[in-house]
Amino acid sequence: MIIEYIIAMLWSLSPFGEAKVGIPYGMYNGLNIYLVFILCFASNVLVFPIMLFFLNKVNHYLLKWRVYKKGAIFVARKAKTGSGDKIKKYGFWGLIFFVMLPVPGTGVYAGTIATYLFKIERKKAFLANVIGIFFSSVIVWVVTYLAMQGMA
Repeated sequence: MIIEYIIAMLWSLSPFGEAKVGIPYGMYNGLNIYLVFILCFASNVLVFPIMLFFLNKVNHYLLKWRVYKKGAIFVARKAKTGSGDKIKKYGFWGLIFFVMLPVPGTGVYAGTIATYLFKIERKKAFLANVIGIFFSSVIVWVVTYLAMQGMA
């Protein structure tokens, strides 16, 4: 059973789903719904400092490789066109909303990249990401719970 909690947490750390996948995975596998929420939320919050470290330290060295640089430029352009105007216009609140949306292409990974690209103050950006992750996790948790009860 502990393996299922670890898998749910790994999904929450993953850029392929974040807590949007970790929470339903845990709930559908019969884990304690409150513990799943807490663990997946906390795991998803950890992405922000890990990604910022990567972007500030490791990214610089990897940009020397053509293939990586090409992919990084693609991701940066997508982030700027997809969220740039709204985050620049609404700042802190725009970042919360962008991270909060439980749809593909948004979340803490995109929020951290936006923080890096738009040079948003880290403390404010971290708080915005945490708030956004919390509301996104609550939305996913409630919808999953209702679906499991046959109400959604």
